[in-house]
Amino acid sequence: MVTARAVDAEERQDGEFMADILWVEDQTHWIDKFKPILESTAFDDAPTRVTTFRFAEAACQHIKQSKADEPPDVALLDANMNGNDEAGFTVSRLLKKKWPQLPIIYLSEHSGTGIEEQAFEQTDARDFIAKHQPNIEQVLCWRIRAVFKRRAKAAVEDSIVQGPLRIDTTTWEVFWHGQKLMNPTNAKRPLGPTPRKILRYLVEASPRPLTTWQIAGKLNTDPDKFSYASYRQHIRTLRHAFDQASGRRGAFMKLCQSGRGIVTFGDEGAYCWRPIDDNDENSNRSEGDAAS
Repeated sequence: MVTARAVDAEERQDGEFMADILWVEDQTHWIDKFKPILESTAFDDAPTRVTTFRFAEAACQHIKQSKADEPPDVALLDANMNGNDEAGFTVSRLLKKKWPQLPIIYLSEHSGTGIEEQAFEQTDARDFIAKHQPNIEQVLCWRIRAVFKRRAKAAVEDSIVQGPLRIDTTTWEVFWHGQKLMNPTNAKRPLGPTPRKILRYLVEASPRPLTTWQIAGKLNTDPDKFSYASYRQHIRTLRHAFDQASGRRGAFMKLCQSGRGIVTFGDEGAYCWRPIDDNDENSNRSEGDAAS
Protein backbone atom coordinates (compact mmCIF):
# COMPACT_ATOMS: atom_id res chain seq x y z
CA MET A 1 0.00 0.00 0.00
CA VAL A 2 1.37 3.42 -0.96
CA THR A 3 0.73 6.48 1.13
CA ALA A 4 0.26 9.80 -0.57
CA ARG A 5 -0.81 13.36 0.26
CA ALA A 6 -3.51 14.17 -1.39
CA VAL A 7 -4.47 16.54 -3.63
CA ASP A 8 -4.80 15.37 -7.17
CA ALA A 9 -5.98 17.91 -9.71
CA GLU A 10 -8.89 19.61 -8.10
CA GLU A 11 -12.39 18.46 -8.96
CA ARG A 12 -14.27 21.33 -10.61
CA GLN A 13 -17.96 22.11 -10.73
CA ASP A 14 -18.34 20.69 -14.21
CA GLY A 15 -16.64 17.45 -13.21
CA GLU A 16 -13.54 18.15 -15.31
CA PHE A 17 -10.00 18.34 -13.99
CA MET A 18 -8.33 21.68 -14.44
CA ALA A 19 -5.34 23.61 -13.14
CA ASP A 20 -6.84 26.79 -11.74
CA ILE A 21 -4.79 30.01 -11.46
CA LEU A 22 -6.11 33.18 -9.80
CA TRP A 23 -4.20 36.21 -11.12
CA VAL A 24 -4.47 39.79 -9.84
CA GLU A 25 -2.69 42.29 -12.13
CA ASP A 26 -3.59 45.91 -12.82
CA GLN A 27 -1.74 46.34 -16.13
CA THR A 28 -3.53 44.91 -19.14
CA HIS A 29 -0.41 44.53 -21.29
CA TRP A 30 0.98 41.97 -18.85
CA ILE A 31 -2.32 40.10 -18.88
CA ASP A 32 -2.40 40.15 -22.68
CA LYS A 33 1.19 38.90 -22.79
CA PHE A 34 1.06 36.08 -20.24
CA LYS A 35 -2.53 34.85 -20.06
CA PRO A 36 -2.54 33.01 -23.44
CA ILE A 37 0.75 31.34 -22.51
CA LEU A 38 -0.53 30.22 -19.13
CA GLU A 39 -3.79 28.92 -20.57
CA SER A 40 -1.97 26.92 -23.24
CA THR A 41 0.35 25.25 -20.72
CA ALA A 42 -0.75 22.01 -19.03
CA PHE A 43 0.77 22.55 -15.59
CA ASP A 44 -1.04 19.62 -14.00
CA ASP A 45 -1.39 17.41 -17.08
CA ALA A 46 -4.73 19.10 -17.55
CA PRO A 47 -6.20 22.23 -19.13
CA THR A 48 -5.41 25.49 -17.34
CA ARG A 49 -7.96 28.12 -16.36
CA VAL A 50 -6.72 31.63 -15.54
CA THR A 51 -9.11 33.97 -13.72
CA THR A 52 -7.86 37.57 -13.79
CA PHE A 53 -8.72 40.69 -11.81
CA ARG A 54 -7.32 44.19 -12.47
CA PHE A 55 -8.35 45.62 -9.12
CA ALA A 56 -7.54 44.32 -5.66
CA GLU A 57 -11.04 45.20 -4.45
CA ALA A 58 -12.67 43.03 -7.13
CA ALA A 59 -10.32 40.15 -6.33
CA CYS A 60 -11.13 40.41 -2.63
CA GLN A 61 -14.84 40.37 -3.35
CA HIS A 62 -14.40 37.26 -5.49
CA ILE A 63 -12.41 35.53 -2.75
CA LYS A 64 -15.04 36.31 -0.12
CA GLN A 65 -17.80 34.90 -2.32
CA SER A 66 -15.85 31.74 -3.27
CA LYS A 67 -16.52 28.44 -1.55
CA ALA A 68 -14.02 27.38 1.09
CA ASP A 69 -13.69 23.92 -0.50
CA GLU A 70 -12.98 25.27 -4.00
CA PRO A 71 -9.62 27.05 -3.81
CA PRO A 72 -7.54 27.87 -6.88
CA ASP A 73 -4.36 25.84 -7.28
CA VAL A 74 -2.07 28.87 -7.40
CA ALA A 75 -2.48 32.62 -6.80
CA LEU A 76 -0.40 34.95 -8.96
CA LEU A 77 -0.23 38.49 -7.57
CA ASP A 78 1.23 41.84 -8.47
CA ALA A 79 2.45 43.66 -5.38
CA ASN A 80 1.98 47.33 -6.28
CA MET A 81 -1.30 47.97 -8.07
CA ASN A 82 -2.79 51.28 -9.12
CA GLY A 83 -0.16 53.13 -7.08
CA ASN A 84 -0.86 51.21 -3.89
CA ASP A 85 2.11 49.27 -2.49
CA GLU A 86 -0.21 47.34 -0.15
CA ALA A 87 -2.75 46.20 -2.76
CA GLY A 88 -1.19 42.80 -3.45
CA PHE A 89 -0.55 42.17 0.22
CA THR A 90 -4.18 42.91 1.04
CA VAL A 91 -5.26 40.24 -1.45
CA SER A 92 -2.61 37.85 -0.13
CA ARG A 93 -3.77 38.15 3.48
CA LEU A 94 -7.37 37.46 2.47
CA LEU A 95 -6.29 34.46 0.37
CA LYS A 96 -4.35 33.00 3.29
CA LYS A 97 -7.25 33.56 5.64
CA LYS A 98 -9.60 31.72 3.27
CA TRP A 99 -7.18 29.02 2.06
CA PRO A 100 -4.15 28.76 4.39
CA GLN A 101 -2.35 26.19 2.21
CA LEU A 102 -2.71 28.13 -1.06
CA PRO A 103 0.68 28.78 -2.75
CA ILE A 104 1.13 32.46 -3.66
CA ILE A 105 3.57 33.71 -6.29
CA TYR A 106 4.29 37.40 -6.81
CA LEU A 107 4.93 38.64 -10.35
CA SER A 108 6.23 42.15 -9.89
CA GLU A 109 8.41 44.97 -11.18
CA HIS A 110 9.76 45.50 -7.65
CA SER A 111 12.13 42.54 -7.32
CA GLY A 112 15.09 43.23 -5.03
CA THR A 113 13.28 45.93 -3.05
CA GLY A 114 11.61 46.17 0.34
CA ILE A 115 8.39 45.04 -1.35
CA GLU A 116 9.96 41.65 -2.12
CA GLU A 117 11.25 41.40 1.45
CA GLN A 118 7.77 42.17 2.77
CA ALA A 119 6.22 39.57 0.48
CA PHE A 120 8.35 36.80 1.95
CA GLU A 121 8.44 37.93 5.58
CA GLN A 122 4.85 39.08 6.05
CA THR A 123 2.72 37.20 3.54
CA ASP A 124 4.42 33.79 3.31
CA ALA A 125 5.02 34.07 -0.44
CA ARG A 126 6.07 30.92 -2.26
CA ASP A 127 8.02 32.85 -4.91
CA PHE A 128 8.73 36.37 -6.17
CA ILE A 129 9.36 36.74 -9.91
CA ALA A 130 10.74 39.86 -11.60
CA LYS A 131 8.72 40.84 -14.66
CA HIS A 132 11.64 42.42 -16.47
CA GLN A 133 14.06 39.56 -17.06
CA PRO A 134 15.15 37.47 -20.04
CA ASN A 135 12.80 34.63 -20.99
CA ILE A 136 10.23 35.78 -18.44
CA GLU A 137 7.50 33.69 -20.11
CA GLN A 138 9.49 30.47 -19.63
CA VAL A 139 10.59 31.49 -16.12
CA LEU A 140 6.99 32.08 -15.06
CA CYS A 141 5.90 28.69 -16.39
CA TRP A 142 8.87 26.96 -14.73
CA ARG A 143 8.04 28.46 -11.35
CA ILE A 144 4.35 27.60 -11.56
CA ARG A 145 5.13 24.07 -12.69
CA ALA A 146 7.47 23.75 -9.69
CA VAL A 147 4.53 24.49 -7.39
CA PHE A 148 2.56 21.61 -8.89
CA LYS A 149 5.57 19.30 -8.62
CA ARG A 150 6.01 20.15 -4.94
CA ARG A 151 2.34 19.47 -4.39
CA ALA A 152 2.59 16.11 -6.13
CA LYS A 153 5.64 15.21 -4.05
CA ALA A 154 3.85 16.18 -0.88
CA ALA A 155 1.05 13.94 -2.00
CA VAL A 156 2.95 10.96 -0.83
CA GLU A 157 2.41 11.75 2.82
CA ASP A 158 -1.19 12.39 3.72
CA SER A 159 -3.19 9.91 1.70
CA ILE A 160 -3.64 6.21 1.33
CA VAL A 161 -3.43 5.34 -2.35
CA GLN A 162 -4.22 1.93 -3.74
CA GLY A 163 -4.75 1.77 -7.50
CA PRO A 164 -7.66 4.06 -8.42
CA LEU A 165 -8.59 4.50 -4.73
CA ARG A 166 -7.35 7.43 -2.66
CA ILE A 167 -8.28 8.19 0.95
CA ASP A 168 -7.26 11.55 2.41
CA THR A 169 -6.11 10.71 5.92
CA THR A 170 -6.62 14.29 7.08
CA THR A 171 -10.21 14.83 5.92
CA TRP A 172 -11.17 11.13 5.52
CA GLU A 173 -12.54 11.97 2.07
CA VAL A 174 -12.52 9.13 -0.46
CA PHE A 175 -11.77 9.43 -4.18
CA TRP A 176 -12.31 6.81 -6.86
CA HIS A 177 -10.57 7.53 -10.16
CA GLY A 178 -10.34 11.13 -8.95
CA GLN A 179 -14.08 11.38 -8.25
CA LYS A 180 -15.06 12.13 -4.67
CA LEU A 181 -17.41 9.57 -3.15
CA MET A 182 -20.73 11.20 -2.27
CA ASN A 183 -23.91 10.11 -0.53
CA PRO A 184 -25.52 7.59 -2.93
CA THR A 185 -29.02 8.71 -1.97
CA ASN A 186 -28.20 12.39 -2.55
CA ALA A 187 -25.20 13.09 -4.80
CA LYS A 188 -25.03 16.70 -3.58
CA ARG A 189 -24.26 15.62 -0.04
CA PRO A 190 -20.96 14.14 1.19
CA LEU A 191 -20.64 10.50 2.12
CA GLY A 192 -21.19 10.03 5.84
CA PRO A 193 -18.16 9.80 8.16
CA THR A 194 -18.82 6.26 9.43
CA PRO A 195 -18.71 4.54 6.00
CA ARG A 196 -15.55 6.51 5.16
CA LYS A 197 -13.87 5.41 8.38
CA ILE A 198 -14.90 1.80 7.84
CA LEU A 199 -13.40 1.86 4.35
CA ARG A 200 -10.12 3.24 5.64
CA TYR A 201 -9.92 0.55 8.33
CA LEU A 202 -10.61 -2.16 5.75
CA VAL A 203 -7.95 -0.83 3.37
CA GLU A 204 -5.38 -0.53 6.15
CA ALA A 205 -6.11 -4.08 7.32
CA SER A 206 -6.07 -5.56 3.80
CA PRO A 207 -5.89 -8.43 3.00
CA ARG A 208 -7.10 -9.37 6.49
CA PRO A 209 -10.87 -9.15 7.06
CA LEU A 210 -12.42 -7.17 9.88
CA THR A 211 -15.37 -8.52 11.85
CA THR A 212 -18.27 -6.52 13.24
CA TRP A 213 -16.65 -6.65 16.68
CA GLN A 214 -13.31 -5.37 15.33
CA ILE A 215 -14.92 -2.50 13.42
CA ALA A 216 -16.93 -1.51 16.50
CA GLY A 217 -13.69 -1.31 18.45
CA LYS A 218 -11.99 0.88 15.83
CA LEU A 219 -15.03 3.17 15.78
CA ASN A 220 -15.02 3.34 19.59
CA THR A 221 -18.61 2.16 19.49
CA ASP A 222 -20.37 -0.10 21.98
CA PRO A 223 -20.28 -3.58 20.33
CA ASP A 224 -23.74 -4.27 21.76
CA LYS A 225 -25.11 -1.32 19.78
CA PHE A 226 -23.13 -1.84 16.56
CA SER A 227 -24.61 -4.98 15.03
CA TYR A 228 -23.73 -6.92 11.90
CA ALA A 229 -26.83 -5.33 10.33
CA SER A 230 -25.28 -1.89 10.94
CA TYR A 231 -21.97 -2.99 9.48
CA ARG A 232 -23.69 -4.50 6.43
CA GLN A 233 -25.70 -1.32 5.84
CA HIS A 234 -22.54 0.83 5.84
CA ILE A 235 -20.90 -1.60 3.40
CA ARG A 236 -23.93 -1.40 1.14
CA THR A 237 -23.74 2.41 1.26
CA LEU A 238 -20.05 2.30 0.33
CA ARG A 239 -20.62 -0.02 -2.60
CA HIS A 240 -23.37 2.20 -3.98
CA ALA A 241 -21.16 5.27 -3.50
CA PHE A 242 -18.38 3.61 -5.52
CA ASP A 243 -20.89 2.73 -8.22
CA GLN A 244 -22.08 6.33 -8.34
CA ALA A 245 -18.52 7.66 -8.63
CA SER A 246 -17.66 5.23 -11.43
CA GLY A 247 -20.57 6.48 -13.53
CA ARG A 248 -21.44 2.92 -14.51
CA ARG A 249 -24.32 1.43 -12.60
CA GLY A 250 -23.48 -1.91 -11.05
CA ALA A 251 -19.82 -1.78 -12.11
CA PHE A 252 -18.35 -1.77 -8.61
CA MET A 253 -20.91 -4.30 -7.40
CA LYS A 254 -19.69 -6.71 -10.09
CA LEU A 255 -16.11 -6.22 -8.99
CA CYS A 256 -17.10 -7.06 -5.41
CA GLN A 257 -18.92 -10.18 -6.58
CA SER A 258 -15.80 -11.25 -8.47
CA GLY A 259 -13.67 -11.00 -5.32
CA ARG A 260 -12.30 -7.43 -5.70
CA GLY A 261 -13.13 -4.24 -3.81
CA ILE A 262 -15.22 -4.70 -0.66
CA VAL A 263 -15.60 -8.46 -0.31
CA THR A 264 -17.81 -10.43 2.06
CA PHE A 265 -15.64 -12.79 4.09
CA GLY A 266 -17.01 -16.13 5.28
CA ASP A 267 -19.97 -16.46 7.59
CA GLU A 268 -18.55 -14.46 10.49
CA GLY A 269 -20.02 -11.07 9.61
CA ALA A 270 -16.71 -9.85 8.22
CA TYR A 271 -15.58 -7.88 5.19
CA CYS A 272 -12.21 -7.21 3.64
CA TRP A 273 -10.71 -4.92 0.98
CA ARG A 274 -9.18 -6.63 -2.03
CA PRO A 275 -7.16 -4.21 -4.21
CA ILE A 276 -8.42 -3.42 -7.70
CA ASP A 277 -6.16 -2.84 -10.67
CA ASP A 278 -6.77 -1.77 -14.27
CA ASN A 279 -6.98 -5.37 -15.49
CA ASP A 280 -9.86 -6.07 -13.08
CA GLU A 281 -11.77 -3.04 -14.30
CA ASN A 282 -11.03 -3.64 -17.98
CA SER A 283 -12.27 -7.20 -17.66
CA ASN A 284 -15.39 -6.02 -15.88
CA ARG A 285 -15.99 -3.37 -18.54
CA SER A 286 -15.57 -5.88 -21.36
CA GLU A 287 -18.08 -8.20 -19.79
CA GLY A 288 -20.54 -5.35 -19.45
CA ASP A 289 -20.07 -4.33 -23.09
CA ALA A 290 -20.53 -7.91 -24.24
CA ALA A 291 -23.73 -8.23 -22.23
CA SER A 292 -25.13 -5.09 -23.80
